[in-house]
Amino acid sequence: MADVETLVSGIDYKVHKLIERLQVLQKENEQNKQGIHELNEINQKQNQTIEELEKKIKLLKTTSNLELKEGTVEAKETINDLLREIDTCIGLLNR
Repeated sequence: MADVETLVSGIDYKVHKLIERLQVLQKENEQNKQGIHELNEINQKQNQTIEELEKKIKLLKTTSNLELKEGTVEAKETINDLLREIDTCIGLLNR
């Protein structure tokens, strides 16, 4: 009978240890989820910053092309591209 009690006591101890470990892992999982969420927000903000900077670079290239008066063909192409974008925007607004 003592052997059965010892076995049950050992199983009970192991179950409690497993429950404690589960709680620790669940807490870590929750922290990791929060960290992932924060990193996703940072990533999204950085992507927006990249897009804004790329637009600024494009604008600066366009401006420098127009100021230099060299590469007028390229400047005209850029202006035409901008006009096409404006026409597309107007078309979308008219829907």
